[in-house]
Amino acid sequence: MGKLRAPSSCLLSCLLVLFLSSVSAVTDDPQDRQVYIVYMGSLPSRADYTPMSDHMSILQEVTGESSNEGRLVRSYKRSFNGFAARLTASELERVSEMEGVVSVFPNKMLQLHTTQSWDFMGLKQDKGTKRNPTVESDTIIGVIDTGITPESESFSDKGFGPPPAKWKGVCSGGENFTCNNKLIGARDYTSEGARDTEGHGTHTASTAAGNAVADTSFFGIGNGTARGGVPASRIAAYKVCTPTGCSSEALLSAFDDAIADGVDLLTISIGGKKASMFESDPVAIGAFHAMAKGILTVTAAGNSGPQDSTTSAVAPWMLTVAASTTDRSFVTKVVLGNNKTLVGKSVNAFDMKGKKYSLVYGKSAASSACSAETAELCKPECLKQSLVKGKILVCSSPGGLKVVKSVGAIAIIYKSPKPDVAFVHPLPASGLPEKEFESLVSYIESENSPQAAILKTEAIFNRTSPLIGSFSSRGPNTIAVDILKPDITAPGVEILAAYSPDGEPSEYDTRHVKYAVLSGTSMACPHVAGVASYVKTFYPKWSPSMIQSAIMTTAWPVNATGTGIASTEFAYGSGHVDPIASLNPGLVYELNKADHIAFLCGMNYTSNILKIISGETVTCPEEKEYQTRNLNYPSMSAKLSGSNNSFTVTFNRTVTNVGAPKSTYNSKVVPGHGSKLSVNVTPSVLSFKTVNEKQSFMVTVTGKDLDSELPSSANLIWSDGKHNVRSPIVVYTDAN
Repeated sequence: MGKLRAPSSCLLSCLLVLFLSSVSAVTDDPQDRQVYIVYMGSLPSRADYTPMSDHMSILQEVTGESSNEGRLVRSYKRSFNGFAARLTASELERVSEMEGVVSVFPNKMLQLHTTQSWDFMGLKQDKGTKRNPTVESDTIIGVIDTGITPESESFSDKGFGPPPAKWKGVCSGGENFTCNNKLIGARDYTSEGARDTEGHGTHTASTAAGNAVADTSFFGIGNGTARGGVPASRIAAYKVCTPTGCSSEALLSAFDDAIADGVDLLTISIGGKKASMFESDPVAIGAFHAMAKGILTVTAAGNSGPQDSTTSAVAPWMLTVAASTTDRSFVTKVVLGNNKTLVGKSVNAFDMKGKKYSLVYGKSAASSACSAETAELCKPECLKQSLVKGKILVCSSPGGLKVVKSVGAIAIIYKSPKPDVAFVHPLPASGLPEKEFESLVSYIESENSPQAAILKTEAIFNRTSPLIGSFSSRGPNTIAVDILKPDITAPGVEILAAYSPDGEPSEYDTRHVKYAVLSGTSMACPHVAGVASYVKTFYPKWSPSMIQSAIMTTAWPVNATGTGIASTEFAYGSGHVDPIASLNPGLVYELNKADHIAFLCGMNYTSNILKIISGETVTCPEEKEYQTRNLNYPSMSAKLSGSNNSFTVTFNRTVTNVGAPKSTYNSKVVPGHGSKLSVNVTPSVLSFKTVNEKQSFMVTVTGKDLDSELPSSANLIWSDGKHNVRSPIVVYTDAN
């Protein structure tokens, strides 16, 4: 294919994701311009290179226009090279054919993955918790989200000194936005200012690193002290999201700046509804550059569970987090006229003062426009207001929440598809599980004038073991099939944290609060970011992979809700994060940039695609075949073809001693799910003489007749009597 002249920037590797297969007719209609990202890899080392000038030069040549005002959307010029611009189809073709241009990809919109929790995990506020305050104060957490509320008490700088000397960022939050010595930086990529008008970014930032703020609650619910995992650390906020979503061009720009600003760790609760190929995933690309600079990126798994194969963050250089419960849950009881009590879920801040109201089932209040079956779902235009007004509306789906106020109902009871999660509602409400809802319907249909009283939400402390949220996205990994994802789980159900007074705590809600209760892997992600930062305060020189390994291999075993794949390691990875244990892992699995590139070679990626992800020209060795399952990852996973034959799978791993200089670890294998696996570890004993010494071993797994509906698993534990370094082993088939 013929090439246009090579602009100066294309003497470098150029990273641009190519989506041209759908471009057949070429037009230059200005109305057809769309935003595309032209990602150009590593920045050149030449002192005379100016990225902005080069980007404008490329645009001028592609568009034929002397002025590109309104064309250039964004320049990436601090941590990697590239730009985003508005291009027509023909311009897209021309830029893709320029010498050195590897890929161009369309800007797409991703979605947000929306106190007691830290105590539950053992990271308590009292003096008994080990801290390294000086280093913690020098630790900077970058939060890529919907912005932040700078006035929140969670981000007060009382008692803080000036920002760390390594900080190179700015406070560019827009009008009436002020940073301080706690919230040391802010950048906006939405043209709305860095102020959080939704609440999501404020919630995630305070969960990771918010100050300890006493007597916080959501209208009295969950009263206590709200705090982050590393309250002495600093925060830098990068706003990339608006109510319509989070654009990939803004995400890449935030990564570009955050890496150059000097953050120590990134937390990002944003992603698609399913995994994308690495070369077209802006989070994976940005996180790769962060990893190469020693910065760990913690990401949310997604909220598309319990369906399998829905985890959206699947690259091994990111730490992917699922969501689970704590030992506290919020319930809203429904007391019927016959004094029977049904237990539902809701964060219900409304007090009905014990007054009983009549119940009306949606299908009994059907309008002439709908059938009784449709009215049962309480769909819009299906309810006769005169039959509903002043009563408690009963619906067989949560769809009634959209109309309950407009039809004049005093409250709502609905059958909840997520009965393990309490949501905030704008009026008295209770979401019942199916059996409880059927009991309610039977009561309504058997009574002439059924009545009920919905009581205020109660906080119940009765869970001793965390359960995976039904909404939390599950594996297996659909892109890198031999990498187990998600990696870990953390509290993400009914989390109280700071919120934006400009936001609304729920849909159709007009109340405004400073602290709110939210659920989602978005809430779990900053918990692990806080733990990772906590580990880094004690081991500032540890690489991202060492921190990730410490968190994964010290995790608690957990239970998962659901059946089949939804209840296995594909729900929770290595287990539930344990902040205290992660400080003393004993052994770690280390990885560097070269290891990840070799892994990508093992996935048969071409040099062009490797350049897209890494930003460098990479040539995979032809003579060496790399097995992706041999990436030195803390978990072990293999996808096999077929389920009826016997099989043998091997995993090669290397561990680094970060515990006592002289130590001996013995291997032990504990059975897990599914068909029985035979696991042999060679050598079965590892002896170390010094700190940072490395020892290698091979795990051989044999078995037959794998269950096509359930992965088979075991756990390898290396123990020296003090440390238990646990790695899940998962084998599954195409049918899974």
